[in-house]
Amino acid sequence: MTSTENHPVITPSRRPRTVADRRWLTLCVLALTQLVVVLDGTIVNIALPQAQVELGLTDGQRQWVVTAYALAFGALLLLGGRIADYWGRKRTYLVGMVGFGLASAFGGFAQSGVELIIARGLQGAFAALLAPAALALLTVTFPGGKDRNTAFAVFGIIAGAGAAVGLLLGGVLTEFADWRWCLLVNVFFVIVGFVGGVLLVRESKADGDNRYDVWGAITVTLGLGALVYGFSLAETGWGAPATLGFLATGVALLALFVFIETRVAQPLLPLRVVLDRVRGGAFLVQAIVGSVMIGATLYLALHLQIVLAMTPLQAGLASLPMTLAIMLTAPLATKLLPAIGPRPLMIAGPLVAAVGLIYLSRLTADGDYGVQILPGLVVMGVGMAFIFVPVQNLALSGVAPHDAGAASATANSAMQIGGSIGLSVFTALYVSASGASDSAAPPAQLEAMTAGYSVVFVASAICLVVGAVVSALLIRGAKEDLLPPGDPVMAHLG
Repeated sequence: MTSTENHPVITPSRRPRTVADRRWLTLCVLALTQLVVVLDGTIVNIALPQAQVELGLTDGQRQWVVTAYALAFGALLLLGGRIADYWGRKRTYLVGMVGFGLASAFGGFAQSGVELIIARGLQGAFAALLAPAALALLTVTFPGGKDRNTAFAVFGIIAGAGAAVGLLLGGVLTEFADWRWCLLVNVFFVIVGFVGGVLLVRESKADGDNRYDVWGAITVTLGLGALVYGFSLAETGWGAPATLGFLATGVALLALFVFIETRVAQPLLPLRVVLDRVRGGAFLVQAIVGSVMIGATLYLALHLQIVLAMTPLQAGLASLPMTLAIMLTAPLATKLLPAIGPRPLMIAGPLVAAVGLIYLSRLTADGDYGVQILPGLVVMGVGMAFIFVPVQNLALSGVAPHDAGAASATANSAMQIGGSIGLSVFTALYVSASGASDSAAPPAQLEAMTAGYSVVFVASAICLVVGAVVSALLIRGAKEDLLPPGDPVMAHLG
């Protein structure tokens, strides 16, 4: 007689639940990764004044603490995406996680401005491995259907709210601990992400003969780097030889990159990934949103601390309403997505967020936060939620398995490069409009700084209006075609 007392039977009803539970736990791990990568773009913003005093940073070095991360991240993302495709997405994810943690620890113990800038650059480089691997793994875990829409909505919300969360967390850590913890806190996130990746994530990679596009990697990395650096010099003058030289060099190298991609057998970025009308439109919108989220939130933090004299914690809390508005609106946007399709959301979202920024542009040096800033943040958050829910899905919908990493990298690169360029352009506009430094000053200088911030918010609103036009022109088609219920191509990713 055979006994089953010590050998429980796994019934069909229990097996799917176990698989489903594993998928949602995997989503939690990957979403945590995305949060760390995004919030690190802003978490040091509020801590910079304290770090500048302790390390003796010059104003130029202070700027590069922010720029080094975004520059390395955005310029290396395409290469990171291909490494994930060819070497293995789980393996790339784990290496990126460990490297990010070590770079964060190095920055947390930095003893000079140069060491801190190098650490931020290393963070960006390892984030360029981590981010595309995580997004590609998400497409593996959720190949299609309603669960995929929900997973991408969660991922998109976290990506969008990460910048605001970074400001809040940076304020808390700077106020109650030390600016160094804005970097050291990543070590705890890395431990959770690494253990979760080892236990939950399944390995996947692109099939076939995979060869790296070396010249493509060199030209796109140097091209994006030159372009972003050129824009960072624009605050000293758009007509300055150095500014024009780096911008021209960046454009030339990117043109050469496009030429190379049309000639090699296995390009770093298959042009079919970006030439698809809908996907290309999603990438453009992501770049615009990145410029607003990174640029506008930085100048909002400066206004709160310098003009309104808030402490780091108060400034972080003051930015929280936008994050809450995003999170509270996202469930509504998620329900609307299958009902009306992504296009209406992608048009309405930027316009609503632009209204919030126009409201913010009316601020004054002696104004009240609750009257002049809070309503604008809430409206901006509502609009952003309508963008974040569909945009990641559109950016990856219909991507062939061999291109999953490249498409994921392009989606992330669009946000980072857009943010880097946007921040540089907004800085140039601020300097032109204010004619003042960001140090504590008499009322006349505070008024001048506020005028500069207002110009930045107006420019951000104009960018979002452009984003709405891009969505209207490029994101076209039946909702069933834009968000198919199942994608048999994606099903083969795993």
